[in-house]
Parts: sequence; structure tokens; C-alpha cells
Amino acid sequence: MGQLIVRNLEDDIIQALRRRAAQHGRSAEAEHREILRESLAKEVSRGSFKSFLASMPAVGDDADFASVRELPRDVSP
Repeated sequence: MGQLIVRNLEDDIIQALRRRAAQHGRSAEAEHREILRESLAKEVSRGSFKSFLASMPAVGDDADFASVRELPRDVSP
């Protein structure tokens, strides 16, 4: 997991973070993580691969994706 350092925050923001953390019974660092998680969860969340495939438009025919099977050619020595 990565780390994030936030510099140059105003004192009132830091105090608000500490108050909010105390209200939720966690450290300021844990509260900061939770705030980021809540704020960005919608952007970060990804659906399953199955839902991604299902969302693809139905275009073309299966024949478009058929592999070409040719018999092997003779190799001369």
C-alpha cells in the first residue's frame, strides 16, 4: 500500500479532522483514510469482468473472430 503525506493544511482543518476522528473513535490518520475512501470510492470502484463484458455492444458476427486453420506446409530440407 502507498503512503500519502499532506502538507500545508490550515490549523482549523487539522482541528476539524481531529474532532471528527474523536467523534468516530479513531485516530486522525484513520479518519483521513476514511474520508478519502468515502470521497473517492465511486471513482475507484470497478465492476466485475463479467459486467464489463456484458456492457459491450453486440456488434459483428462470431465468424469475425474465427481463427483461420490452415494445414501445415511441407518443409523441404
